[in-house]
Amino acid sequence: MSNNPDYRPRIVDAELDERLAAVAAVVIEGPKACGKTAAASRRAASEVLLDIDDNARRAAELDPRLVLDGEYPRLIDEWQTSPGVWNQVRRRADDEPGPGRFILTGSAVPADDITRHSGAGRISRLRMRPMSLFELGASDGQVSLGGMLESTRAAAASAPDIGVPELAELVCRGGWPGLLDAGLDRAMRFSSDYLDEVRRTDVQRLAGGRRDPLRLLRFIRSLARNAAAGASLRTLAADAGGDRGPLHIETASSYLDALERLFVVEELPSYWTHLRSRSRLRKSPKRYFADPSLAAAALRAGPDRLLADLEMFGFLFESLVIRDLRVYAQANDAEVYHYRDNTGLEVDAVIETASGSWMAAEIKLGGRGAVDAAAASLLKLRDRVDISRAGAPAKLAVITGTGYGYERPDGVAVAPVTALGP
Repeated sequence: MSNNPDYRPRIVDAELDERLAAVAAVVIEGPKACGKTAAASRRAASEVLLDIDDNARRAAELDPRLVLDGEYPRLIDEWQTSPGVWNQVRRRADDEPGPGRFILTGSAVPADDITRHSGAGRISRLRMRPMSLFELGASDGQVSLGGMLESTRAAAASAPDIGVPELAELVCRGGWPGLLDAGLDRAMRFSSDYLDEVRRTDVQRLAGGRRDPLRLLRFIRSLARNAAAGASLRTLAADAGGDRGPLHIETASSYLDALERLFVVEELPSYWTHLRSRSRLRKSPKRYFADPSLAAAALRAGPDRLLADLEMFGFLFESLVIRDLRVYAQANDAEVYHYRDNTGLEVDAVIETASGSWMAAEIKLGGRGAVDAAAASLLKLRDRVDISRAGAPAKLAVITGTGYGYERPDGVAVAPVTALGP
């Protein structure tokens, strides 16, 4: 079992331990460079790295059983490069019952295959994302998402040391564990190179056929511009077309599918609930990059540009908060959604636990007027939901970039993202 003294603990570590104690194999999925291998190595007793070990990969292609032998838990890194490994892991789990046999990591989802879905009860999927501000040490975690989901009064939080310029740097730096000690310029170059590799190599491999890297870049930029707006695929295709006209909808769909299978982009589904009013819910998802630094790189936006364009800054700050909320929600067995209805009411995030407890949050960079407007939207949502069927919200909260954490007289909590934690 690895004992890396430089390993920065991750929130997902506890969930990995719990699943290894319950099932034969755990698949850790997430974008490249988010820390999957390091987290898995921490628990593995033996490992095979299929992305860098050519001999092991050739062996797996000939007979996947050849890479399964080793002390348990056995880490098989980037398993999707040899998809036949899946069935052999499932079969080994049947032949040698018991928890904690294998840890598989993957940075891409292989094309759907009926045999790949036969791991129920044996193989558990675990999503890993880039590091949250709490994991990076940029949030002190005074305000617990889990506590708010249990209707606990949000803790008062002192003003953070991080100001608006530092927040802009955090957006552009991202949550990549390999860059914890890197300078800002290097971190921004990493995100730019990451997207370049995605469009020139990774999407080409997954989408099939030769894809135009320039049109794909325009599509990625369109996703970055429209993340907070929840634009339709047709809108994205038209926006990304350029002088050659809109992308064919099939082409745009293949781009989006590949980006989602690479975990570069992740859907934020619409919250479906019972309303007491005649409002109708809009069901289309929003889509956010796995890390705000990728959206910033797509838009070629550094901290100075964000500070000069607060509207863009607000969109990318929302992406950062959604990333963190997803990390904290997963630790509480909860999912993150967004809310929109046909009257124009929108709420940035609704977090719901498996037991049905839910809370809603608006995301604002700061400013008293913005916080007041966000609180009004949250209260309107509360009044619109049929609480006799959906239950009353455990908490309503405005998540800000800076300022103090407190509860308003109307019961709405205000929490700076630098005080938010699991």
